[in-house]
Amino acid sequence: MAALTYSDYLHLDTLLSLQVPHAPDTADPALVLAEHLFIVAHQSCELWFKQVVVDLAAAADALSPVTGAIDGELSAEILQRVSELLRVLHDQLVALERLPLRHFAEFRPYLETASGAQSSQFRTVTDLLGDDRRPGRLYEAFRAAIAHNGLSVTEVCRSGTRAGVYHRIAESLLDVGNGYWRWKIAHLSLLSRMLGDLPGTGGTSGVAHLVRRTSMPFPELRRLRGEVHDDLAPAREA
Repeated sequence: MAALTYSDYLHLDTLLSLQVPHAPDTADPALVLAEHLFIVAHQSCELWFKQVVVDLAAAADALSPVTGAIDGELSAEILQRVSELLRVLHDQLVALERLPLRHFAEFRPYLETASGAQSSQFRTVTDLLGDDRRPGRLYEAFRAAIAHNGLSVTEVCRSGTRAGVYHRIAESLLDVGNGYWRWKIAHLSLLSRMLGDLPGTGGTSGVAHLVRRTSMPFPELRRLRGEVHDDLAPAREA
């Protein structure tokens, strides 16, 4: 049996054959390179989304009291990793800002109805994290875990480091929420830079569509921490 190689392990022949620009062969080579960058950036985002999805699900599972074996340390560790992965995703969009507008305008018609709004993995991340209208699976698992230990989110926020691993998880949730927010703002900035007020590729309203969808996860956690801040702030003299 042949020794396993780096290329075989990563299936590089397949992976590196998946970047197929739709611009015609007669197109300006610079245009083809620009579309190639667009494809690489979006495929990379989907790969990182895949890791973020499995990590967020694992972090939620580690907090599940159903089995009676809550592993808060593992959950905190995974969430810290996810916050870094969201930073990588953010940088993917920053790199796309180097895509010349003239080239994007030229190859955009070749996308037809394809749009990032159709990403099922992005929707899964949103379901796991929740938004300002509903808690996601991850936050519900966090609340269930601390309730299983006779605590509430309010008590965890007020106890600070005395809450131990649940304090670290709460801080990690905020790091993840902030990273997700920065990624969405970067996406909004990129779309505004490239399209202005034009409609989105998939028939959405473009920037306006993203603005409506840009909200921060874990609103209850943020609100309760804000209340602690108010309690700790020195009273002002009348």
